[in-house]
Amino acid sequence: MGDSMYINEKIKYVGVFDKKIDLFEGQYPVEDGISYNSYLILDEKVCVLDTVDKEFTSEWLANIEKELGERSVDYLIIHHMEPDHSANIINFINKYPNVTIVASSKAFTMMKNFFGNDFVNQRIVVGEGDKLSLGHHELMFITAPMVHWPEVIVTYDLTDKILFSADAFGRFGALDSLEEWDKEARRYYIGIVGKYGTQVQSLLKKISKLDINMICPLHGPILNNNLSHYLNLYDKWSSYTPEEDGVVLAYASIYGNTKEAVMKLASILKNANHPNVVVYDLARVDVSMVVAEAFRYSKLVLASSTYNMDIFPHMKEFINHLTERNFQNRTVALIENGSWSPNAIKVMKEMLAGCKNLKYTQTSVKILSSLNDDSYLALENLAKELSQDYVKKEVVFKNDLKALSNVGYGLYVITTNDGVKDNGTIVNAVTQVTNSPNRFAVTINKNSYSHDIIVKTNKMNVNCLNIDAPFSVFELFGFHSGKDTDKFKNPNQLRSTNNLVVLDEYINSYISLEVIQSIDLGTHTMFICNVVEASVINDILSISYNYYLNNVKPKNDTSGKNGYVCKVCGWIYEGEELPSDIICPLCNHGASDFEKI
Repeated sequence: MGDSMYINEKIKYVGVFDKKIDLFEGQYPVEDGISYNSYLILDEKVCVLDTVDKEFTSEWLANIEKELGERSVDYLIIHHMEPDHSANIINFINKYPNVTIVASSKAFTMMKNFFGNDFVNQRIVVGEGDKLSLGHHELMFITAPMVHWPEVIVTYDLTDKILFSADAFGRFGALDSLEEWDKEARRYYIGIVGKYGTQVQSLLKKISKLDINMICPLHGPILNNNLSHYLNLYDKWSSYTPEEDGVVLAYASIYGNTKEAVMKLASILKNANHPNVVVYDLARVDVSMVVAEAFRYSKLVLASSTYNMDIFPHMKEFINHLTERNFQNRTVALIENGSWSPNAIKVMKEMLAGCKNLKYTQTSVKILSSLNDDSYLALENLAKELSQDYVKKEVVFKNDLKALSNVGYGLYVITTNDGVKDNGTIVNAVTQVTNSPNRFAVTINKNSYSHDIIVKTNKMNVNCLNIDAPFSVFELFGFHSGKDTDKFKNPNQLRSTNNLVVLDEYINSYISLEVIQSIDLGTHTMFICNVVEASVINDILSISYNYYLNNVKPKNDTSGKNGYVCKVCGWIYEGEELPSDIICPLCNHGASDFEKI
């Protein structure tokens, strides 16, 4: 079973791997087999969680005995009564006759049905929030009805923060399967649990309040890292939200003409930059995989031949699988083929009528035996409709640096001291990057004298300018260098604890920072800083870069000039082409802040 199933010294994996099975539940192909997971907790009281399939009785009991040594078992917890998890209850009791069975009330009713015994004299019935102490470990039970049977409970180990999740978070494939978790877990969930999204959402809401370090399901591997990935997928699957933008083209073709139309549509979509275009022949593929893919992606195209005034049987089976699992919240397109009376679109729409929030494309395609000019044009129109978002993105994209000005920036005066005099400079790249601890990133041009001071002293103040700041503030701190200009002539400046200047007007707050890391960005340096002091001065709104351009900076007089003007300070570069590496000599801003006159 390997290291992947190691839990800890007191909680052991005692499950088994089934490599001989070909169809799980008689319908789902499992080329890599499947695991039947069972767990053992060694404490003052010993507890086994779930049994395994009847074909593996001896191996399972041997696994338990190997870990127990001379000890016996006090409790057998049954989370779920499907036979692949409960078939060995009687065999277990025969071996450990003094064991107490722990399960929900409905589970004991099912035991009566399966085994003719509901174990009244050796059972504990548990419900929502009930607890069981094993000594060091305390277990709490959470009801999970219809995930995916009505009797299901899950168990949370309050001590080690482990969730024993029953069939939730399970996956097809034995534990040495090389298939990625998402693919086989998606097929497992959609196929087996997919109908019960509301109930899964209820369980997710309950466990969201828990601090979970590990998830131990009844099938598939133990999940012990990046748990948010698995939880987020379960949230999407159970809320019927597409995981990815993409389109599934599922077809049922008799003589190949419907297939030809689908393949042409797929080619057009790919050429139009539509992402994730996948095609399936329903007669030659595991239908559970296509069902899972239909729930994975945002769009579905169904293409079927008309057959006995109905649809081809493979398409009928596929749609039945979708509707049984509450298929919803998708864009659907329909293609039909028929030689004398195409009827497939009507039938497919009727079959999907109970599905919620399906958006049908305006274009559908009718093929009369084989593609002709009219049906090919309809295919092209359908492709345009399905891929219109991506076509638009391709058309509007260009290398337009004006887009950078739409990113929200504030304007700040960074104050420093070189050991002799105070200095200040205007910046717009100040960002809080973490809040625990509070850290900021401040990016400053290397040509700025303040840059050199910060490199030397590792400290600065960020003065957050408000909308009352006049243009003279930006002239003083933005258009002059502290190397040859004394920007603070008043000897009685306000100062923070780090002895750096705090502006006495036109700001709403200040933040004192200590540099802990510097990142070389070529023309600029990004300083990563800890917050050492902060204070709010007033509640006047902070000034944004766009507010400054529209309301504070005087309008540029460019009459009679030819070239580019700096939007920040008004300096004009005269020439036909603006150098991509230009730096304004007045305000040190780059090419993105110039516009053509």
